[in-house]
Amino acid sequence: MSARIIMKLHVERRDQLDDDLVRIWLKHPLKPHLPAWSPGAHVDLRLEDGKIRQYSLTSDPQDLSRYAITVKRENDGRGGSSWIHEYLIEGVEARVSTPRNNFVLSETRSLLIAGGVGVTPLISMGQALNEKNLLYAFHFCSRRRQSNVERDLKNFCDSTLSTYVSDEPKSPRLDLVALIGSLPRDLHIYCCGPKRLMAEVKELTNDWNPKQIHFEFFSTEIDENYKPEPFNVIISSTGQTLRVPENHSILDMLRMAGHIIPSSCRQGVCGTCECVYRSGDVIHRDSVLSPDARQNRMMLCVSRARGSVTLDL
Repeated sequence: MSARIIMKLHVERRDQLDDDLVRIWLKHPLKPHLPAWSPGAHVDLRLEDGKIRQYSLTSDPQDLSRYAITVKRENDGRGGSSWIHEYLIEGVEARVSTPRNNFVLSETRSLLIAGGVGVTPLISMGQALNEKNLLYAFHFCSRRRQSNVERDLKNFCDSTLSTYVSDEPKSPRLDLVALIGSLPRDLHIYCCGPKRLMAEVKELTNDWNPKQIHFEFFSTEIDENYKPEPFNVIISSTGQTLRVPENHSILDMLRMAGHIIPSSCRQGVCGTCECVYRSGDVIHRDSVLSPDARQNRMMLCVSRARGSVTLDL
């Protein structure tokens, strides 16, 4: 667990892809190259009010002269997309973190399924797979036609791309039951989009090897029936014990006790506050960690424990 470096980048270019979709190109004012990243990675963007939002990189990982993020304006969102659409014009400075990847691409034959703005992390992944002849197919669903996004996808996967536009009566509809039922079982599936789409893919692949099914979440699911209970956190290096009440997170209590813990999303989706634990019955409430990783790692911003948990800080 380490803090991510924050860079002061400049908006080099702004492409208005649609009325509510914009691509922002970011460049360092002095350095010719930005930190390397891999397909599926995201960056943190610090807003003017200090809040932090995560956005997938949609440029070419081989071109480190600049980054690109593609952002849809969400009028009912948390404010980040509206700020980007209104404020990030050419020449403006933006505070951007080094990339992190919680949606790591395996170098094996893969199927990509995207819904709406969920296409953003899959763009670089599809390009990388196509270059190695590993892209089985790319299925892209959207409410209305996204011509600019489709054009980008067709540049590298025209023969394997299928698009579905719900606002166009003559457009085909994605039949996930038929699609997944016909797939070879050696494929990896990567999916990002609305919760309903990902839930259906998850249900239809529940008899697959879970290591072959991958999802990227932009927000964590809220369990309305979950009732948090207080528990203890033990710091293995010092033996210090902290009580975590029902209305605070582990992250809150560690910071109150003077521990410097990096964090970003506070929703269990970015991976910044990942921590190793040595023992304890952990209640994992994040959308990042794999089943294997959850055996000894947890997200301090949302996960809890029954009784107590011992952390390796």
